[in-house]
Amino acid sequence: YHISGGEKAMKRKITEKLAAWKNKKDKMPLILDGTRQVGKTYSALEFGRSSYANTAYFNFENSPGLGKIFDGELEPEKIIRDLEIFSMQKISPENTLVVFDEIQSSERALTSLKYFCERAPQYHIIAAGSLLGVALNRSRYSFPVGKTERLAMHPMDFEEFLWALGLDGLAEAIRESFASSAPLATHDRALEAMKKYIVTGGMPKAVAEYAEHKDFNYVTAVQKSLVNDYVADMAKYATPQDTARIIAAWNSVPAQLAKENHKFQYKLIKRGARSAEYETAITWLESSGIIHRCVRTAQGELPLSAYADDAAFKIYLADTGLLCSKFEIPPNVVIETPLAFNQFKGALAENCVMQALAANGVRPYYWTHDNRYEVDFVFQNARGDVIPLEVKSSEHTTSKSLSVYTARYKPPYALRASQKNFGFENGIRSIPLYALFCLDGGI
Repeated sequence: YHISGGEKAMKRKITEKLAAWKNKKDKMPLILDGTRQVGKTYSALEFGRSSYANTAYFNFENSPGLGKIFDGELEPEKIIRDLEIFSMQKISPENTLVVFDEIQSSERALTSLKYFCERAPQYHIIAAGSLLGVALNRSRYSFPVGKTERLAMHPMDFEEFLWALGLDGLAEAIRESFASSAPLATHDRALEAMKKYIVTGGMPKAVAEYAEHKDFNYVTAVQKSLVNDYVADMAKYATPQDTARIIAAWNSVPAQLAKENHKFQYKLIKRGARSAEYETAITWLESSGIIHRCVRTAQGELPLSAYADDAAFKIYLADTGLLCSKFEIPPNVVIETPLAFNQFKGALAENCVMQALAANGVRPYYWTHDNRYEVDFVFQNARGDVIPLEVKSSEHTTSKSLSVYTARYKPPYALRASQKNFGFENGIRSIPLYALFCLDGGI
């Protein structure tokens, strides 16, 4: 497995979670889930290199004979012996990290994790898959329910982007201002870096190219290649009829987000399209991790899921860089102007927020009332409060909808993400778009 020089230097937050998994006494095999090229393999191998005596790496997509090891009885000790022969290296309990990559290509290998959990928990196994969500929706898969731990991996967040650029000090200063709600002295510098992140996105290869060359032509080439890979996956892991619908739904994303109201409309895929035809396609895109779905809730009360209207939803791309690439927005338009290109600036800002919330394990909804008022995101915080979060793409931040919501549900506070500096007034906490990664500590 080749790791480029630029990628090698990049620090990822997932490493801390992998270390916590390794130190568990009742450890189960770990499934690392996430969209293609998000850094799963690199993170697993780098963790193996730094934390184990050796790493045994097995890729089910490009090693045709590997799957045969799992054809017979799924007895862990026999599998380990055959894997040792296959890889020509010793696999030692506790001291060897076993990495199963692209495990969605082998149903039996996925099923074997159950037996490793039950009969051979002394082996440390990380399984990675880029289309696991899609594979698991296929009924023939026997998923080891309750016998594995799952970690979702997301594109690099803005803090990881700053680390990759050597701007650790700026990341630290942002965290300090977030904790105190005091204005950040280097606010303009942070905004400038955020615009570069919006264009680059968080896919490690794109970030590595930007860190090395500071040239968006390299970044754009990586993004186009990634999009092509996604389309190839659609053809590889779906039926021809489903593939046509998935690609049509995927191609409708710009039109969905360019509307003033971002609520998903099937007619934008194709005239006369109905949900029954395309629901599977949307689910495929969501399961593959390429998009996030945000469902409408009619109430700002717990539990939000009880008031959800699954038929009304918005979709966002998993990565703002891919969104800019798909829209063919020239990088300089984002970087050199105050996010001021028509109403799409709002969609881009919202996508940033959705991406940050997803990376922090938050499942947001959006709230509407009387077809007149709408709050972009509402979510449950660690204390069980339902918190509204409004997104503004410009510095102009007044909103009637947020006032209506707070008067009706009286949350302990509201959040507003915009280009404005930190602040707290009238029960509204102002968070700059660049500080959303700080939500990982709870709020």
